[in-house]
Amino acid sequence: MTIAIAISGGIDSLVAAHLVAQSGEDAFGLHFLTGYENIPLPAIAEKIRLISEQIQIPVHIVDLSQSFRKKVVKYFTQTYLAGKTPNPCLVCNATIKFDDLLSEARRLGADRLATGHYARITEDSCARRLLYKGADAQKDQSYFLAFLTQSQLRRACFPLQDMTKARVRELANRMGLVPASQKESQDICFIQDDYESFLLRETKFCPEPGLIVDLNGSILGEHSGLHRFTVGQRRGINCPAAAPYYVVRLEPETNRLIVGFKDRLGVRQCRVTQINWIAPMPESAMRVHARIRYRHAAVSAVLTPVNETVAHLRFDQLQYAVTPGQGAVFYQDDAVLGGGWIDSGPIFDSQGLS
Repeated sequence: MTIAIAISGGIDSLVAAHLVAQSGEDAFGLHFLTGYENIPLPAIAEKIRLISEQIQIPVHIVDLSQSFRKKVVKYFTQTYLAGKTPNPCLVCNATIKFDDLLSEARRLGADRLATGHYARITEDSCARRLLYKGADAQKDQSYFLAFLTQSQLRRACFPLQDMTKARVRELANRMGLVPASQKESQDICFIQDDYESFLLRETKFCPEPGLIVDLNGSILGEHSGLHRFTVGQRRGINCPAAAPYYVVRLEPETNRLIVGFKDRLGVRQCRVTQINWIAPMPESAMRVHARIRYRHAAVSAVLTPVNETVAHLRFDQLQYAVTPGQGAVFYQDDAVLGGGWIDSGPIFDSQGLS
């Protein structure tokens, strides 16, 4: 078997590559270009050469910049301009790493693609691939892999699945592995400055001021552009009141920013669309634990499928900043059932609860 390893330059992919190289399998590395790197290509090539020497396998540089711009950056900008909050890592893993990069790996002779993700894959009695949380609860990245299909999971390999971050660092030190970057990878790897500058540069859109309105329809002030806000945000509203205002929802169709006090921000339910099922789709309502963004502890909820790609989530307790555009991932214990996009945000009744 031949395994290709996605090499970012960070410590996780470096240790993953080392483990594959030491396993006895034929191996090579792949480093893909997004087109948004902040260093020139010769400097990137030198970093990759040094990594290749450390892990003693060849590492190829693959230019995926056109695909990355089309699939990830376009999604990111369009989602923001639609008044939602994007999650590009969910899209990148499914459409770039385990699609375009995997295709390149197979073209070069690899059977599987390994990455430095902290997650586990197993197989059930029906040969269905199942995705589980990684051994390190603090670094678990199964959330970001919830959109992978069965065919992608069959080709995926996670060498760090049983390791903690501390163990990875220890192994790197012992083996003398030096990552190209000492920084932890960021969620938005392609933005080097700030979101607003990036949006202006990529889309040439002109921010339009609009009204800031409370939940009763009273005008409180004016915002300078909806793209500067997301659900649950407090900063930047600048409307004096007895208590701080928070963003409740964005209305792109009217260019209004709807705000309320924190006690009006909690919701009981949301709709999830474009669901990718990793486990078989449930035939009826079932209890799950749901993560509604990456840095969010999974909470108890009831998941009710509407059809193959749409479901409702009803939380046992009020949840705050349930944000349209973010990914919702469903778990049973450590197993990932599937995940989709939060499509509808807070809908308030007279008590402020959805």
